[in-house]
Amino acid sequence: MTSDKLYDLCVIGSGPAGIITVLEYNRINPQKTILLIEYGFSGQPERNNLDDSIDVKNPENHHNPYNCTNKGLGGTSLTWGGRCVMFDDIDFMKRPLIDENCTWDLNFFEEVKPHTSKAAEYFECGEPIFDLNQIADFKNTTIAENFEDGYVTDKNVERWSMPTRFGKRYRKDLEKAENIKILEGYQAQKFGELDENGKTGSITIRNVRSNELCDAQAKNFVIAAGTQESTRLLLKNKHLFKKLEQVPTALGKFYQCHLLGKIASVIFNGDPKKTDFGFLRNQDGTYMRRRLQLTTQYLKDNDLLNTVLWLDNPLYYDPKHKNGAMSFMYLAMLIPFLGKKLAPPAIAHSITKGKTIGVRKHLWNLSKDLPGSLVTPAKIFYKRYLIKRKLPGIFLFSPLNKYALYFHSEQLPVFENRMELSKDEEKLNIYYDFADKDIDSVIKTHQAIDKYLRDINCGRLEYWYKEEDLPRVIREISMDGVHQIGTTRIADSPKDGVVDRNLKVYGTENVFVCSSSVFPTSGQANPTFFLGACAIRLANYLKKEDEEN
Repeated sequence: MTSDKLYDLCVIGSGPAGIITVLEYNRINPQKTILLIEYGFSGQPERNNLDDSIDVKNPENHHNPYNCTNKGLGGTSLTWGGRCVMFDDIDFMKRPLIDENCTWDLNFFEEVKPHTSKAAEYFECGEPIFDLNQIADFKNTTIAENFEDGYVTDKNVERWSMPTRFGKRYRKDLEKAENIKILEGYQAQKFGELDENGKTGSITIRNVRSNELCDAQAKNFVIAAGTQESTRLLLKNKHLFKKLEQVPTALGKFYQCHLLGKIASVIFNGDPKKTDFGFLRNQDGTYMRRRLQLTTQYLKDNDLLNTVLWLDNPLYYDPKHKNGAMSFMYLAMLIPFLGKKLAPPAIAHSITKGKTIGVRKHLWNLSKDLPGSLVTPAKIFYKRYLIKRKLPGIFLFSPLNKYALYFHSEQLPVFENRMELSKDEEKLNIYYDFADKDIDSVIKTHQAIDKYLRDINCGRLEYWYKEEDLPRVIREISMDGVHQIGTTRIADSPKDGVVDRNLKVYGTENVFVCSSSVFPTSGQANPTFFLGACAIRLANYLKKEDEEN
């Protein structure tokens, strides 16, 4: 690469956000030149300097970086499960519980929504309809017999991608475009100094294999390197903020993920055969899944965090479930070389919880359920791994109409949860913990759903633990670090955030961040799909900027 080439756009990071930004910008600006910089490369070693230089201060509740991100074209989509979820109105509203830390608004949400159709095309998850009442085949259907919508709804769904591995899926599209250049095996290090207009013209990049340094020049830069590395890059380039009175206080702060796990089962009163315990299939073949969720009004009135719950299997590792197929799948996950192929580390951990328990009892479950304990996994294996649109997960029918409830809950934006550089700026330290209010909201959400199901004579919750033990248990079982949010958040001024509503870094005129790190609140949603829609919005904004300049 020659350093005298001036690109119209340089995108740093090739995960879904980076690739969508490049492809969409190219689609609407086919005459513009684009440089895509990616740290990973084909044949890279198992370990890398970036992940090795991250120190997670609370490994009990936060996965290690190798389980959270991937290096290489496509980024974390290499091990992404494919869940596509929409954010909710409540996520953009100021509430007493979050108050001034909700630094975006409903207007931003409305500006992103028109781009969800194009995002759904990139993610290959069907039409971006997340309300079952808007889909003719499922209108007025319910999760279980006797269920009816009230302050608890079962109409919001998650949609599922293939899952789409962005590197494999879009490499040819990127490579065949003559105006797009991909640099794999390069680390973005230092932006050039700002000129009098607040623009930088270059960034120094390092060849990961040879350590050779060179400069990449561009008119605009988009940092799309994931929350960890996008935050690290800005922390290492504080000169970008020299036109401000100070470096934004929010930079690296207000780090959020999600609380998740199981503390209860739901027992429905009606016919077990009328319970939607698994996946729904749209006419176009895409998978969808119901979720139980409290309405916006109820969340506001009761000052609760946004949380969803879905029907799930009992704990795989506990042989008390007496299900041969579940025991077989649990034992398969324990085999090192096989477990790694069957599921990404974070998902595998959600099944095994890192525990080897009751192997003999699991073998007994397996043997007594033969041949079903082998036939069922074989059918699932075919649907999960051998066809193009893969079965997203495994959910088994309960003749007792009893299912575990998996919760996925919003986390408060807390200043103390943060990413910061060590004094020598070589290590990224991650400080992460749960607030008491995070945990309290999970418990109150379960209580509200339990009361509602009892009131409408649909069912009830059955807790797995004593009430006084729930706070401790939720803290112990919740482990994230995959959904990284909040460290470069959107706000109306640099006093409250790091980027403006167009994702432009405060103090600059041509540096942008396209990462879930810009989301001020985490909501209940996996951030990937909404980030894809934000990337499309950004590409359109950059086109508008080009035309005006």
